[in-house]
Amino acid sequence: MIKKEPYYLTTAIAYTSGRPHIGNTYEIILSDAVARFKRAQGYDVFFQTGTDEHGQKIEEKAAAAGVTPKQFVDDVAGKIKSNWDLMNVSYNKFIRTTDEDHEAQVKKIFKKLYEQGDIYKSTYEGLYCTPCESFWTESQLVDGCCPDCGRPVKPASEEAYFFKLSKYADRLVDYYNEHPEFIQPESRKNEMINNFIKPGLQDLCVSRTSFTWGIPVDFDPKHVVYVWIDALSNYITGIGYDVDGNHGDLYKKYWPADVHIIGKDIVRFHTIYWPIMLMALDVPLPKKVFGHPWLLIGDGKMSKSKGNVIYAEELVEKFGVDAVRYFCLHEMPFAQDGTITWDLVVERTNSDLANILGNLVSRTIAMSNKYFGGVVSNPGVNEPVDEELKAMAVDTLARVTKKMDEMHIGDALEEIFQLLRRTNKYIDETAPWALAKDEANNDRLATVLYNLLESIRIAGVLLSSFLPETGEKILAYLNTEKKDFDSIETFGQLETGIKVCEKPEALFQRIDAKQFFGVKEEAPKAKVDDTPKISIDDFSKVQLKVGTVKECVQHETAKHLLVFKIDLGKNDVRTIVSGISKYYKPEEMLGKQVVVVANLEPTVIQGIESQGMILSADSKKKTCVVTPDKEVKNGSTVR
Repeated sequence: MIKKEPYYLTTAIAYTSGRPHIGNTYEIILSDAVARFKRAQGYDVFFQTGTDEHGQKIEEKAAAAGVTPKQFVDDVAGKIKSNWDLMNVSYNKFIRTTDEDHEAQVKKIFKKLYEQGDIYKSTYEGLYCTPCESFWTESQLVDGCCPDCGRPVKPASEEAYFFKLSKYADRLVDYYNEHPEFIQPESRKNEMINNFIKPGLQDLCVSRTSFTWGIPVDFDPKHVVYVWIDALSNYITGIGYDVDGNHGDLYKKYWPADVHIIGKDIVRFHTIYWPIMLMALDVPLPKKVFGHPWLLIGDGKMSKSKGNVIYAEELVEKFGVDAVRYFCLHEMPFAQDGTITWDLVVERTNSDLANILGNLVSRTIAMSNKYFGGVVSNPGVNEPVDEELKAMAVDTLARVTKKMDEMHIGDALEEIFQLLRRTNKYIDETAPWALAKDEANNDRLATVLYNLLESIRIAGVLLSSFLPETGEKILAYLNTEKKDFDSIETFGQLETGIKVCEKPEALFQRIDAKQFFGVKEEAPKAKVDDTPKISIDDFSKVQLKVGTVKECVQHETAKHLLVFKIDLGKNDVRTIVSGISKYYKPEEMLGKQVVVVANLEPTVIQGIESQGMILSADSKKKTCVVTPDKEVKNGSTVR
């Protein structure tokens, strides 16, 4: 285990224009999982988050509410901090851009950049979006509106100071090339280069005179420092950066940051404006910027104006903190947007948390209490069936670590649940209830239960980074002191002679969807079958064949897709891409015979040519592949 190497992690600071919804809250949950995992590895983690509190939008909202801007941001910042605390976030510092020490350094940063010629005064004329606090040219608009938020813009002209971005453009591209890991996912880097740097960087407006709620430019007081220098510099001012070189101990210890975790919509600010600002200040650049995707509501982005917003507090009230954390972490792909709806959270809570995890823990502990009074022993009566479980349990730490290092947080959590699924399967394979019928099998039964409890302990240690309360409960139910990563590098560290909890509470309760949504029982209405009829000649054009799955893997970039190699006989092995990963794990499909549409026109799906289609039966809750009820020869025709 790494011992006390510093690790500095930040989130984007939340804008204090209003109450955060679950899409905003996702980022802090994601960042907390990374911070907790790094601490568990032995890193000396400093985790900073906070609020961005200046700007025209806040000045206008405060005026509409009849309060001062400071009163307005104090209220909203309190709500944001309360939300982060509700989600059990282990941040070390919550910075506010109205903090006196931050404001003092921002003034000094602005003055330094001006005095060295990187900032100059001019006049800005353009199209301004108040909600985004951004100026745009006519060519940048989308259907006449702001390209970021889609809202109307209005002409604006005012005296302003500008930052010479173009002066550092070549140096920035060189940095990208020398540090390929700097922007993650890599697709975000290509976007920055092709969409913003190659067309030519425009000098950046960094002060405003049309409003007063901001940090004054001390040598030109009618100007206030604009958001870019104010907000972005929090990452260094929050840990004690000083323009004059009198840096605090935290800055000396933790900078450069190991990772900035931000939303994909602000990657440009963090990978163009921010590194150029640091270059101008002669400050080292952060090691990595991870632009995570959005958590969408149904098919679209959450919007208060659309009335489709879900708040973390509402979800926690219904499901609990860890269930909300699980959904947000597990359902978000690495580079694609995720989706949240109430029914999806209910489904995932029941299937994964209550069934796979909760039921495994409760029935294993119940069997330990029933057969051995809860006392843990390991007689070592091993059988070959044990080895696969042990190997997978020991390997889980390495697999989770690899995914976390790649910032594939959802996939890392899924690795733990793969171990839980395998542990559930081990119960079916060993049938402890059958062993308990004969006292001669007591030592074997005790060994089986030990293997189950040890696998659960390993999962509990790992889950503590993602679902802290749940991981803590699991380890408390086992009454174990073996809670660190060192103890899960080998199988068999669970102490013998300890006694598990006699009556543990259920980790997660199953939710009755009908009761939850208030659905009333009704007789199903008859549906009119208006499907077009086809002739036997039409049907004869479809060539259906039986094949055996020889390979099945998860698609590298599309989480919902599985990639198959299917043997249709006579040296005809097809690559077929199918969107059934929600219902089947790759290992479940190996060796299975399936029915394939063999004469379908090949098509490219997410970069892979799919040479057919697997038939499946769809219902509202489950998709099942169509298989013959008896094994037949590969290539057999289905009529």
